[in-house]
Amino acid sequence: MTAEGLEKFRSELVGHGYRPAFNGATRKFRETTQNVPIEIITTGEYPGDGKSKSVIFHDPGEHYVVIDGFKTVSLARLVELKLASGMTGLARLKDLADVQELIRVRQLDAAFADQLDGLVADKFRELHAEVVAALDQEGRE
Repeated sequence: MTAEGLEKFRSELVGHGYRPAFNGATRKFRETTQNVPIEIITTGEYPGDGKSKSVIFHDPGEHYVVIDGFKTVSLARLVELKLASGMTGLARLKDLADVQELIRVRQLDAAFADQLDGLVADKFRELHAEVVAALDQEGRE
């Protein structure tokens, strides 16, 4: 979301089905009916530790794919974001596990790394090799 989109969310939706997650919250909200947590990330931010790197959160209005009529992030960009977050953020190992699950479920091959930013491509290959080894081990048991 752009900074303008975040401001629009705050002005139009807070108090109308959404509330700040805590006093003073500017990016963390809760949907009021089911109490679902929502964290808004703005265009240009960096995943994981928030420090400058080649993987960024792109403008969703410009960088998206359409799946079943819905605009969403491409699989390659999602994997990049998950890897960068898991590699640089504290307590973000779940993001790396999510990538391993995507490798399994989507049957991604090692060549998928060629679509990824250089910062994360080797980590993808490492996780891919671990998934392949685990599948081989399961097949022998």
